[in-house]
Amino acid sequence: MNPTTAMRLAGDAVSSLGGAPIANARPLDWRNPKPRGRYRMLVIGAGPAGLMAARSAAALGASVALIEGHQVGGNCINNGCIPSKTILRSAMLYAEMRDAERFGVRTPAEVVVDFAAVMARMRRIRERLSCVDTPARLAAAGIDLYFGRAAFVARDAIEVGGLRLRFDKALIATGSRALLPEIEGLNEAGFLTNESVFELDALPASVLVIGGGPLGCELAQAFARFGARTLISHREPLFLPCEERDAAQMVSDGLACDGVEIHLNSQVVRVRVEGGRKHVDLLNQGDAATTVVDAVLTGIGRLPAVQGLGLEAAGVAYDPAVGIQVNDFLRTTNPRIYAAGDVCLEHQFTNSAEASARIVVRNALLFGRQRLSALTIPWCTYTDPQVAHVGMYVKEAREQKIPVKTYTVPMHDVDRAIADGEEEGFVKIHVREGSDHILWATIVGRYAGEMINSVSLAMVAGIGLRRLATVLHAYPTQGEAIRQAADACARQHASPLVAWLERKWQQR
Repeated sequence: MNPTTAMRLAGDAVSSLGGAPIANARPLDWRNPKPRGRYRMLVIGAGPAGLMAARSAAALGASVALIEGHQVGGNCINNGCIPSKTILRSAMLYAEMRDAERFGVRTPAEVVVDFAAVMARMRRIRERLSCVDTPARLAAAGIDLYFGRAAFVARDAIEVGGLRLRFDKALIATGSRALLPEIEGLNEAGFLTNESVFELDALPASVLVIGGGPLGCELAQAFARFGARTLISHREPLFLPCEERDAAQMVSDGLACDGVEIHLNSQVVRVRVEGGRKHVDLLNQGDAATTVVDAVLTGIGRLPAVQGLGLEAAGVAYDPAVGIQVNDFLRTTNPRIYAAGDVCLEHQFTNSAEASARIVVRNALLFGRQRLSALTIPWCTYTDPQVAHVGMYVKEAREQKIPVKTYTVPMHDVDRAIADGEEEGFVKIHVREGSDHILWATIVGRYAGEMINSVSLAMVAGIGLRRLATVLHAYPTQGEAIRQAADACARQHASPLVAWLERKWQQR
């Protein structure tokens, strides 16, 4: 299946499963404004990157046009980060109620999952957060907001809704769409993606998740905790192929503890509907098997949203599978046009989208020379336990022949983790051998996403791991694991002369 077909099918899936628009994100009575001449900055896409760029440019006094083809807020608010994390919190609470006796609390006689209430809460929160960037507020900030599909018609002009807009600088921030696997019968049988799963009102009795990446693992665990029979089929031998193997194994163990049926080295080859249910044929190293489920959720990755933009007319080079070609300053092959966010970045995260948009505004409007490669980007997979990472990976260090020293603290050695009953996980910080310069870190634990931020701060500020040993942490907290790793580094790097003098002083 080529990328164009995959994206078309993803869109069809959303339409067929009723992705309901958020009122704040696209008012039904909105009327596009009249163009006010040549715009200093034109932004295509009102997701995290586009909104950040539009607001920042307007704050500088630039005339700004913002174009959105669907809903303001993009995937993050509408069908990504916020909806998924809201549901994960509800799923965690249900799991904790069932496990109450482990904490000396009597388990409720019956834990009944109200899936409709969970989804209603998610939509209330989504609606609340969408109030931050409503079309009215954007207009009040001096931004001309246009709804419609944008297409370049020249190197300095686009058309949207029958209007031609000209610009000095432009930013493409159209994001990404769900990548669909090429599976016989899948489209005919019907399926869910991240763009449609959040419109469910009834919990499927059974779900097959295709893909063991972050999205697949998070939602599989949530469905299992809600009580659905849940399976994951993943082509690779372990989940989260980008993460360190021991971290990925802990996620696998966590999913298994929640009852997720795991099929690694497994490929879905065919889907058919019989008796109103989906019969899915799996192939595992030559062995065939069939499972019957009520819903199929695909989560194998994302494709950059580049189709239909008329990039050829603008002289912007792109690859349908990789995205728009940019240099380290995020400039495309057309010097007037930049790109930011999922449409051009390897790391498709909200924080990297917003950071790249800030770089574009500075470089395009303020003659800056800020580089994408200078960013330090942390990220997290919000399973239970969470897996958070910042910096490079082992493979990169080996390719660059960088000698590495690793400091590891298991969470079962951390007082607060023991008190919380959350001993699964670790803090692992890697430094350049012979120094305390932090190269990367991986944290596995209930609060890994919160804990990684202190390591990220140290890396950006150029603070070595030994210096972190002098930072007092509130006690008891799970963040103490980072200080323990720093203590180990400080002991390793203690001066032999100083250590000898200290021993002599004590022996006097």
